[in-house]
Amino acid sequence: MITISEAAQAHFVKLLSDQPEGTHIRVFVISPGTAQAECGVSYCPPDAVEADDTELEFTGFNAMVDEKSAPFLEEATIDFVTDQLGSQLTLKAPNAKMRKVSDDASLQERIEYVIQSEINPQLASHGGNIMLVEITEDGIAVLQFGGGCNGCSMVDVTLKDGIEKQLLEMFPGELSGVKDVTEHQHGEHSYQ
Repeated sequence: MITISEAAQAHFVKLLSDQPEGTHIRVFVISPGTAQAECGVSYCPPDAVEADDTELEFTGFNAMVDEKSAPFLEEATIDFVTDQLGSQLTLKAPNAKMRKVSDDASLQERIEYVIQSEINPQLASHGGNIMLVEITEDGIAVLQFGGGCNGCSMVDVTLKDGIEKQLLEMFPGELSGVKDVTEHQHGEHSYQ
């Protein structure tokens, strides 16, 4: 479920050495499955362990994951990185905003997963996002742009060279293209 690098494990052991005996760490997701999902790590004293927690054993400590967060922490990684600016703990959870779907899920579910886990995080740097409206009978993914993408002068390039290319590579034979149905209104919200 969660991979914790050796450097991060050593960091947690060091942090936990100053805590009361039996304290573990807790890895969690606030608002899992939503665009506002946030991942975190905290101390987990023995009296905070819940009966339905998943307990993951690591060298020198255990990590607790609550039942609600568990599916959204699939493929999560925690690392402890040191560079010129200092050291920091990094937590990456690609499935926090949307639970990973199985390979046999519907085309719509698989496309929505790619949009939430890969495409929208890229568009978020410009304050934008997309939403899947429908998939037509002839395999066209109909998309709605929002936020900073609405009215952006580069939206056609983003659609054709970015999103369409990525989705067609990921869903060959299932998708034939993408279409934007947004009524673009250029304004202060638009990315420049």
